[in-house]
Amino acid sequence: MERGPDLAQALWNTGVHEARLMATMVDDPNQVTEEQMECWAREFDSWDVCDGTCSGLFRKTPFAYKKAAEWSTRREEYVRRAGFVLIATLAVHDKKTPDEAFERFFPIIEAGSLDGRNFVKKAVNWALRQTGKRNLRLNQRAVETAGRIQALGSPSAGWVASDALRELTSEAVQRRLRAKEARYG
Repeated sequence: MERGPDLAQALWNTGVHEARLMATMVDDPNQVTEEQMECWAREFDSWDVCDGTCSGLFRKTPFAYKKAAEWSTRREEYVRRAGFVLIATLAVHDKKTPDEAFERFFPIIEAGSLDGRNFVKKAVNWALRQTGKRNLRLNQRAVETAGRIQALGSPSAGWVASDALRELTSEAVQRRLRAKEARYG
């Protein structure tokens, strides 16, 4: 099968849901531009296209961290979701980036927890949980952030915090993080 940006853009331009999902699989992340990212993000109209594009393509670009920070403060629902999806997927897949790159996302996650839109709050929660599962240090920071979020008193923030705390403080997660720490230091 032919792969690359020309085919990806042609698929994306159809506007067909399944074609857009395919576009994210055939594009070359090394050739994706910021302009393309902005254009595609503005056209997100479903959670699965948003998540698939961010996790399968955009997180592999050199602009991923920049867009995560920018988009997570935008007003458009799926663009904002995209920012938090990038944070979550970078936390899972980018093993080499130091903790500091992820620590800067905690204030953004905290602010995003007040957004009551379902697709946004679920992505905020996802970003907080995945960041907090990278290692013991980030777990502690994520738990502290969840505590601050809980104190905000809004229904969406309360859900984000309680769901994240349930997972991040669970014995299974704590055991896995301690074992990882013992193995890798």
